[in-house]
Amino acid sequence: MLKQAQELQKKMADAQKKVEELEAEGTSGGGLVKVKINGKNITTSINIDDSLISKDEKEILEDLIVAALNDARENVQKKIAEEMSSLTGGLKLPPGMKLPF
Repeated sequence: MLKQAQELQKKMADAQKKVEELEAEGTSGGGLVKVKINGKNITTSINIDDSLISKDEKEILEDLIVAALNDARENVQKKIAEEMSSLTGGLKLPPGMKLPF
């Protein structure tokens, strides 16, 4: 049983590395604002369509950036959940649970 726990611990460490390498994109404004975020929840890039860059549109642009960031975070969390689910065979572990127990 200890050997199985050690194997699962190694798989979890490998999965953690894989999760950190995941990247998801969030969009808002029909694709006018795009944000990429990685598995560590770090924003890696923001792309703003030229049509939005105007002093008159500043508040709208700020709102679209926030919406795109939130969309990207949600998308990367989905990818993380899928990755962890495939590792655990669908077994749902409580958040933050570390193995071995």
